[in-house]
Amino acid sequence: MLGLDVSSSSVKLVELSRNKAGKLVLERCEIEPLERGWIVDGNIDMFDSVADAVRRVVKKSGTKAKNVAMALPPSAVITKKIMLPSGLSDQELELQVETEANQYIPFPLDEVSLDFCVVGPSATSSGDVEVLIAASRREKVQDIQGLAEAAGLKPVIVDVESYASRLATSRLIENLPIKGAGSIVALFEVGALTTSMQVIRDDEVLYDRDQAFGGAQLTQLIVRQYGFSLEEAESKKRSGELPEDYETSVLRPFVESMVHEIGRALQFFFTSTPHNKVDFVMLAGGSAGLPGLTEAVTQHTTFPCNVVNPFDGMEMGDGVRLKKMTREAPSYLTSCGLALRRFMQ
Repeated sequence: MLGLDVSSSSVKLVELSRNKAGKLVLERCEIEPLERGWIVDGNIDMFDSVADAVRRVVKKSGTKAKNVAMALPPSAVITKKIMLPSGLSDQELELQVETEANQYIPFPLDEVSLDFCVVGPSATSSGDVEVLIAASRREKVQDIQGLAEAAGLKPVIVDVESYASRLATSRLIENLPIKGAGSIVALFEVGALTTSMQVIRDDEVLYDRDQAFGGAQLTQLIVRQYGFSLEEAESKKRSGELPEDYETSVLRPFVESMVHEIGRALQFFFTSTPHNKVDFVMLAGGSAGLPGLTEAVTQHTTFPCNVVNPFDGMEMGDGVRLKKMTREAPSYLTSCGLALRRFMQ
């Protein structure tokens, strides 16, 4: 099964398998940029153009897989944890979930795609189980499924982006001392326009927040400094073909403002929760690997910081271009999490 992450700036595809020893293998990963305005605030405004980009990324990857897991942005999904009596049949559970969902969802249920899963026994109420409800407008789900179908793929899972990125991150947290048990990890995913922060401890989300700050601001600074078009600036940013003064005039000030935003987000977490520190800061997304960023974050916040490589510890298949993959790895966190869903059925 493929993991396909469609964001406002690009389409990212990941295909994973397991070898005979049970080890994960990265078979393929590809990225295809999208033009600004094709997807705005999670809405696919230029469906045909985005569908073409999905077709291109599938073709470029050379994959033969057809089943695909995709995701919606958290803003498009309402999630709620509820308590229900344990021992209900599937039918009774479904009926109870629909009754409960009516209270939390501000749309008629016939306009909604509704799903739920039993998380486990309730920690606070004996004899009950904790159930997670997820609901989204049906048109949102149909849009994302339609993109896959336009590329000849079969959408079998529609997840939430933040859940998929957490799944990929949980693999990396297990590599921390004592398998990361009890560690508080602040995960920052730097997108084109938005940076999302999730603070995680033992698979539980302690806090999450989005900030209007992202890699597109670096592109804008390059445009302003050198007079390139947006497309030229984006292309040169990716390839590194920029004038000699780029590092001092553009990159360093941008890194400083990014570090300031990360520090501010952590302060919001500390003032709104009982916590006053995190054990690790992890950075993902297209701008996560900027030179000097992790060191500057550690210096500013005093917390150890590293760039996420979701393929860490995996074997590499023949279809992977190692140098390109290493450079782009932090961008694939969500698509990797989606591809991992294949092994959790």
